[in-house]
Amino acid sequence: MLDVPDELVDELGPPVAAGMRLLLGVIPAGPAARLGRLGASEQARPETRHTSVRPGHRRVPLPPPRQPVSTSSESAKILGLRRLGALYAPRVPDVAGHPDQTPSEPLGLAALREVGPLTTERLLGALELTVTGMEPVDVSGLTLYLPPPPAGGRYGFASAGHDSEALTAALLLDGVRRGLADLVLALARRLAVHPSIVPLLLVAPDAADEQAVAAQHGRAHLALAVAVAHTVVGHMQAPPLADRAAATVGMGIGAAAVLLGQTPMPPAYGPALLNKIRAEYLLPRGSFGSVRVSQHRFGLVEGSFPETVDFAGNGLVAVVDGGAVIRTGMADGPARVQLSVLAEEPPEVVSGWEEIVEVSWHAAEGLASVLGPDGTGEPQLRAQTPPWPGDYRLRVHARGRDDRDDPDAETYELVVWAAPAAPEVVHRRTDRLGHRLRGEPEQARPARPEHAYRWVRRSLLSGAATVTVTTGATVEEVLRAFGADPDRPESIRSIEADLYAGDSNFPWVAVLDAGPAILAVEYNGFQGSRESVLRRASARGRAASMFWNVNALMRLSFAEQGRLLAAFEPGMSAAEPEVDAEPAVAAATAGLELADHVDRHLKGLVAVERFTGYGITAADLDRVTTAGTGFRIISLVDDL
Repeated sequence: MLDVPDELVDELGPPVAAGMRLLLGVIPAGPAARLGRLGASEQARPETRHTSVRPGHRRVPLPPPRQPVSTSSESAKILGLRRLGALYAPRVPDVAGHPDQTPSEPLGLAALREVGPLTTERLLGALELTVTGMEPVDVSGLTLYLPPPPAGGRYGFASAGHDSEALTAALLLDGVRRGLADLVLALARRLAVHPSIVPLLLVAPDAADEQAVAAQHGRAHLALAVAVAHTVVGHMQAPPLADRAAATVGMGIGAAAVLLGQTPMPPAYGPALLNKIRAEYLLPRGSFGSVRVSQHRFGLVEGSFPETVDFAGNGLVAVVDGGAVIRTGMADGPARVQLSVLAEEPPEVVSGWEEIVEVSWHAAEGLASVLGPDGTGEPQLRAQTPPWPGDYRLRVHARGRDDRDDPDAETYELVVWAAPAAPEVVHRRTDRLGHRLRGEPEQARPARPEHAYRWVRRSLLSGAATVTVTTGATVEEVLRAFGADPDRPESIRSIEADLYAGDSNFPWVAVLDAGPAILAVEYNGFQGSRESVLRRASARGRAASMFWNVNALMRLSFAEQGRLLAAFEPGMSAAEPEVDAEPAVAAATAGLELADHVDRHLKGLVAVERFTGYGITAADLDRVTTAGTGFRIISLVDDL
């Protein structure tokens, strides 16, 4: 960092303070608040703090952040802003790793680039006339620190055309006077703690709401940085192509962004932000993501993660200060978690989970987050519980803790609602891990039949597909049942190319003679679920299909000897009479627990296999993919 003597800082104090007073009245609140929240963003993500830049970058060491002028126990209690700030603060400039940053770009200009053209241009428009009308200040000691012009008096400059005017001008001026942006940043950083400037950086006591506090915080630091930039730029001769006012504002915004990213938020910001969050908090709310498990644990916690936890009580969840810790089957890795926060207790205990335990916990502050032991977590799972202290109930659902051969099987659902403290309730305890942790004999658990189709979740059929299995028919007969011409095969690649081009939206199917049966596979199609197709395909035997898509829509269908026996959405009660009326369909679906939403499409494939005597395998799908042949469906017969 530039070694600026105290005498120069003292000399700069009065003229910079005067410039700040002129600028404070013309900085708009919106972009000022955006800059002002950068400190909250930095505190919310301490791991993003940069003390150096990658090789090839000029390095400006970051000193420890200056402390706020005053603190209070109340503001210190508001979660330290580490979690609250992440909800409203924009991303702090990632000056070390921005892909557009050139290897020699100064720290302040990299931060200016991160601020973005819209905010930058709005600030330039607001400040340009005032900056142009400000008289240059004569600071005798500053001349010694101004970067010299290029040797020989020649220079070149290129712009991509998509940068803001302020960034373009600042880059040009710093390119001609290499080190100018670093000088502005160094002086602004020193002046930010100077006695003549500190009073101008304080947020007024009457600023109560989050927007006002953030705007005053950002406005003061921006005025400081622009006033410094004006003083520095006013001491040098700018090249003809450089817009002096735009360069001044640009360098000021960049320096302010760096300073604000390193400066603690004002003491008033914590309470103001908490009031804003409470006013906007609505129930019910839900989020889904993954959490990084470590040492077989993750938690729903307010503060630090506990070092040791005992799960011997119920084998799943342990209550700790400010939350709860969940015991996982996996030792390390990502676990899928769904978090729901409700206004009241859910009306029923849902099925489809192997372990369900309900506990009470007390929130000292509120806004607990789903975190791993290292304190990391996805944004959508952070600060989600109610922003008030009090007693809450937590129902933890777990599935797949025993399935070490299928890392995708382990999932969790956490349901939270406000309720008085009550005894622990174990709703379900069936997995082997839970029995071991509780010191109980392990229960024998036969493998579920749908587990044989878990490979589908990692295949090309995972998102949406229809699988149709037909017996007693030839490939040609199945294709004609679908409305395709057996004599017009095409490569799947060409079919997909036409679909991606968007010229038309047509169905198509791939078929495979699997010996005992004919397989018809539709990637993101549904013709195999239509009654007319199934009736024709089953004319001399049986046909069954399972359709699913990314919207969780499904249809399981059965036909025999040209007659549709049943077609329904698995798990829907309306299908039960239809299934019971057909013994062959009832036998195919027996014991599959279709009412349970987990892996319904895989359970449907089991039913298709039972009904037809053949089920699709991963090897079958590989054969279809390797052959690479598909058939466009050119005629659709309406269902009767």
